[in-house]
Amino acid sequence: MEIKNKPTRDGYGEALLILGETNKNVVVLDADVAKSTRADWFSDKYPERFIDMGIAEQDMLGTAAGLSIAGKIPFVSTYGVFLAGRAWDQIRTTICYSNLNVKLGGAHGGISVGPDGATHQGLEEVAIMRVLPNMTVVVPCDAIETKKATLAAAAMYGPCYLRFGREAVPIVTEENTPFEIGKGYVLKDGKDVSIIANGSMVFEALRASEELQKEGIEARVINLHTVKPIDENILIKAAYDTGAIVTAEEHQITGGMGSAVAEIVSRNQPVPIEMIGIFDTFGESGTPDELMTKYGLTYLDIIKAAKRVIERK
Repeated sequence: MEIKNKPTRDGYGEALLILGETNKNVVVLDADVAKSTRADWFSDKYPERFIDMGIAEQDMLGTAAGLSIAGKIPFVSTYGVFLAGRAWDQIRTTICYSNLNVKLGGAHGGISVGPDGATHQGLEEVAIMRVLPNMTVVVPCDAIETKKATLAAAAMYGPCYLRFGREAVPIVTEENTPFEIGKGYVLKDGKDVSIIANGSMVFEALRASEELQKEGIEARVINLHTVKPIDENILIKAAYDTGAIVTAEEHQITGGMGSAVAEIVSRNQPVPIEMIGIFDTFGESGTPDELMTKYGLTYLDIIKAAKRVIERK
C-alpha cells in the first residue's frame, strides 16, 4: 500500500478553516510565522479575526487571555519552543491559573525540524506544559489526527496545547479512525510487548511492529496522542497483557510522554519499560532523516528496545 506523507501542521491549518466557517467566536493569533504554522490559511479567508502579534509571544498570550474573557476562542500559533518557553509565565499564571479557554498551537515540535537547529527544535514543551494544572496536552501522529485534535480542542473548554511538526510524515490514520481527547487507541494488537508512541513516532512504532512480527514477536502498538489527561486504563491493560513496554517520542525523555507512562504503570502495574527519545541533549542542524537516525528515533531503535525489554520480563 502506498504511504502518503503530509505535514501535521497542514491538519492544523485545515481545522482552523473549518472553525472559521462554523464558529464565529474563533480568532487566531500568530507571532509572525503564520506561513510556517499554516495560520495564514485562516488569515487569508478571515482577516478580521486574525491578529499578527509580531515576535511578541508574551503579548500574544496576554491578548489571547483577554479575548477569551470576552467570550472568544483564541488559537495562538508559533513555534512550540518559543510558545512554551518564552511565554510560560503568561501561560501558567494568566491562562492556566484562571482556566481560560485559550488554545495553543505549538508548531515545529521535535528534532525533525532539521536545519534550523537546536534553537528552533522544541524538545521540552510536552514536559513543561503537562506539569501545568488545567492544561490539556495533545501530540497528534499525522495531519488527519491533527485536524481532529484541533477541532476537539475548540469543542472543549480550557487551555489546550497542540504539538505538531514541520516535516511531512506518513499518514497512519483515516478519517474514520476514532479520536477522543484523553483516550489512547490501539493501532495493532500484540501479546509480547507494548509500544506506546505519539507524534511522528507512531509510524516508526508500526514499522517496528511489522519487523518484529517477522521474528515471531507480537508487539501491541498504542497511539497515545493525549499526554494529559492520560489514558490510564489503556496503559494499565497494556502492562498487564504484555508485561513489557517501550515508549517512543520525539521529545526529551525527562518529563515527556515516557515519563507520564512510567508514572501510571509504576503505581498500578509495574513492568519493565524502555524509552526511546532524546537523552538530555540539545539537537543540531541536519536533515530530518539524519537527525532521527543520530538521536536514535527510528524503527530500528524501537526494535532493539523491544528486544531488550522483553528480556527483562
